[in-house]
Parts: sequence; C-alpha cells; structure tokens
Amino acid sequence: MVESYRFESTLWVATGTGSWHFISLPNDESDQILDQAGPAGPGFGSVRVSVSIGSTSWRTSIFPDTKRGTYVLPIKKAVRVAEGLTEGDVVTVVLDVA
Repeated sequence: MVESYRFESTLWVATGTGSWHFISLPNDESDQILDQAGPAGPGFGSVRVSVSIGSTSWRTSIFPDTKRGTYVLPIKKAVRVAEGLTEGDVVTVVLDVA
C-alpha cells in the first residue's frame, strides 16, 4: 500500500557537507512514516520514496536525522536547478512511501 504525503518545508544546506541540500519532513508525517517503516530499516533507517516538487519527480530515500528529530529528504542539484530552488525557499513536496 502506498502512503502519500503533501507538505511544505524550507530548503536548507547541511553544514560541513559541502553542498548537500535537504528538506526536513514535518514531525507528524515523519512519525507516520516511522510507524509504517519501523525504526530498523536498511541503510541506517532509510526509507525508499517517490517525490515530486513542481514538475520534477524522482525516486530517492529519506533518512532519519537524530539532531532534527525527523526524516530529511536530500534535494539533488538537478532538481534544484530544474525548479529554481535555493537555500531558504519554502517548497511544496508530494512524497509517496511504497
């Protein structure tokens, strides 16, 4: 069963990692995904997802971030360029967990 989530979040850059850009999932959605996926998923608890931002869609994984207490979604450069996104932009995300 596929679970779909739609939310807005701010694009941020991780310190000390070069140019890695992320979006933090809201706590409610993150908690629901954790309940569905369980805490001990493969790849350090990563969860495979399909994502759409604007007209760009792709498959990736979200990762638990203990510092933020939520899952984070990496936003690759191709998506940022295609959608004209920069750090601090508020982004509408559609995320499907299969």
